[in-house]
Amino acid sequence: MTQRSPIMVLVYTVISFGIYGIYWFVKTKDEMNAKFNTGIPTAWLLIVPIANLFWLWKYWNGVQKVTGFSGIAGFLMTLFYLSWLAMFIAQGKFNTVGGGAQARAA
Repeated sequence: MTQRSPIMVLVYTVISFGIYGIYWFVKTKDEMNAKFNTGIPTAWLLIVPIANLFWLWKYWNGVQKVTGFSGIAGFLMTLFYLSWLAMFIAQGKFNTVGGGAQARAA
C-alpha cells in the first residue's frame, strides 16, 4: 500500500472540500484490489444513490480484510459524517500493511 501521512490525508480533504477524500477512496480501493484481491466493485457506484451504500459497505469490509480495522465501524463513521476520522485511522493501518513499517525502519 502507498505510504501517505494520515494528517495530510485530512488536510488535503479539507482544503479540497472533500474531493481528495473521494480520490483517496478510489486509489486505496485500487491498491487493495490489486494486492489483496478484496473484490471491491467499481468506484462509479459512489455516484449512484443507494448503490453508494453498497459500495461503502464493500469498501470497509475490504479495509477490514486488509488491516483488521472494523468494517462496521468504518461504515458507520462514514454514514454519520465522520469519514475523516475513519480515513485517518484506515490510512494509519494501511501504512503498516505490506512492509510499510519495515521499509521505514530499513
